[in-house]
Amino acid sequence: MVQQALFRALVSTKWLAESVRNGKVGPSLRVLDASWYSPGTRDARKEYLERHVPGASFFDIEECRDNASRFEMMLPSEAGFADYVGRLGISNSTHVVVYDGDHLGSFYAPRVWWMFRVFGHHTVSVLNGGFRNWLKEGHPVTAEPARPEPAVFKASLDRALLSTYEQVLENLQSKRSQLVDSRPRGRYLGTEPEPDAVGLESGHIRGALNMPFTEFMTEDGFERSPGELQAMFQAKEVDLARPIIATCRKGVTACHVALAAYLCGKPDVAIYDGSWFEWFHRGPRETFVSQGKP
Repeated sequence: MVQQALFRALVSTKWLAESVRNGKVGPSLRVLDASWYSPGTRDARKEYLERHVPGASFFDIEECRDNASRFEMMLPSEAGFADYVGRLGISNSTHVVVYDGDHLGSFYAPRVWWMFRVFGHHTVSVLNGGFRNWLKEGHPVTAEPARPEPAVFKASLDRALLSTYEQVLENLQSKRSQLVDSRPRGRYLGTEPEPDAVGLESGHIRGALNMPFTEFMTEDGFERSPGELQAMFQAKEVDLARPIIATCRKGVTACHVALAAYLCGKPDVAIYDGSWFEWFHRGPRETFVSQGKP
């Protein structure tokens, strides 16, 4: 695998705290709270309005997606993404730092990291440790909503980082790409149900390998080291020199696979945006693998 000089995918809480303290949050550095929680559990926007990193804007993934699609969390159009992030004060020269408030340390932040990259913006980082460790370490918070000046953002979709249903279907025959499913093992096997799902059974696409996204992080909520991540890929017999398509339930935790591979020097993992939700509703039944009841 050829190593490339890649933009830093992670920034530390210390680095961001110093940037906040030195007044660097502005047109050249924007911070986004990309928290999202299952309905009826936590209210992400309410929590943002109660406390967030000073200068951070709320990135509402429910707004910044294709709401016309019958599938979950599908990407918006280039124009839709450009308009949304432009209203958050982000231009093509802005360094974007994304975090979320999940107890794991990171959940939705890698999805937004990937969204920027798939729309051609590479100066984007995830806050390592997330808001959980920002609070634990005693860094400042505020309830003051950010009011950035709108900026002009031009989006250009990078199709190399996106995989469609048709491409995954073709890959079952060609096997050009390795398919990696990031869901917890029980859902991958079909022995545990998909949460908050009506008419959606668990299981996986034939040939997919399982790398649960939570294993990429330490118990303290930080991303594991590149050496540890490489060993994890090797243990699963995932070859980082070959193409990879990452999948999950709705294209969110699959982005943890892309982030982990990126930290190992592989920046080109494609995300199957529709993931299992789309495959379950469109895919050939003979491609479903499940140990659960039919």
